[in-house]
Amino acid sequence: MIIKNATVYGADFEPIKTDITIENGKIKSLAKTDDCGEDFSDCAVLPGFIDVHIHGCNMSDTTDGNADSVAEMSKWLATKGITSFCPTTMTLPEAFLEECFGYAAECMGKEEGAYIHGINMEGPFISHAKKGAQAGEHIVAPDFEMLKKLNSICPVKLVDIAPEADGADEFIEKAKDICTVSLAHTAADYATGINAIKKGAKHATHLYNAMNCITSREAGMVGAVMDSDSVMAELICDGVHICPATLRITFKVLGEDRTVVISDALMAAGMPDGEYMLGGQKVYKKSDCRLADGTLAGSVTNLFEEFHNLLGYGIPFKQALKSVSINPAKAIGADKFTGSIEEGKFADLLITSEDFKEIKAVFVKGKRVV
Repeated sequence: MIIKNATVYGADFEPIKTDITIENGKIKSLAKTDDCGEDFSDCAVLPGFIDVHIHGCNMSDTTDGNADSVAEMSKWLATKGITSFCPTTMTLPEAFLEECFGYAAECMGKEEGAYIHGINMEGPFISHAKKGAQAGEHIVAPDFEMLKKLNSICPVKLVDIAPEADGADEFIEKAKDICTVSLAHTAADYATGINAIKKGAKHATHLYNAMNCITSREAGMVGAVMDSDSVMAELICDGVHICPATLRITFKVLGEDRTVVISDALMAAGMPDGEYMLGGQKVYKKSDCRLADGTLAGSVTNLFEEFHNLLGYGIPFKQALKSVSINPAKAIGADKFTGSIEEGKFADLLITSEDFKEIKAVFVKGKRVV
């Protein structure tokens, strides 16, 4: 397969007019060739987008108890330019999590759209005080044996923890050898956050949401993340969870390599307003999604929409693109084989109109799926 005459955003995320030769699902070369191929003149080729935090979409959810849901998510995500993802669980009983992990494991390798890296385990090791839309009755103390058991069913790529929880330090030190440890749903102060980072936490889940923010007298968890030079931070860029001005400030502070755009979407994404489920709780979609008490519950966006939001908010193009591709890949240790357009990597490609507004084609591991 050869993609010809497109404007390609390669390893340095700068545009170049070239051809892409694909062989055995990978990028063989980025160079002009006389061989025939499919002409994509007046198109842009971007690295496929990667959503490392998504619960559901299009009436399917990672934890809805349906064996086919993750496969349905895979197909819908590909239509939005997402070529790989981490199905994300909620705070639920261990036995039910085992069931959901099993469904995801069964789907891996059989996906018809975006492929699965592994699970993002959001809960149950979180804080009651900052549980957000998670079910408080299922919160438990950090349990490394539970993590190991679930990881044996389906690989865990991210695990969330409130670092103020009893046993958190020991959990972080052990868990970091299995997956990326993320600071999340936490009432911790700055000092506790910094300590967790020193123990091995390298990620922050939906920065600003469900954590203590910066004030004049206490920097909070947000301050701990920003004061670090290594922690990567998820950002929901739907215009609801974080206002545009705060996003601009945050992107400047964190820099080009630490911003990770996520959707945090639930099954209501792509669906009309109405009543849906998230982690065993009813949520109500009316533009955004909320619990009955008004608590914001996930989002109804997708990375392609968020990418355009960022450009509209004034975020530099290169940073916006890296934040939906190579940065999430790095966050879960997948950057050696995806996240950028480079020889030897999977041909995970999003082809759009030159103004990036219209999706023209999507390739996943060299196979055209859209």
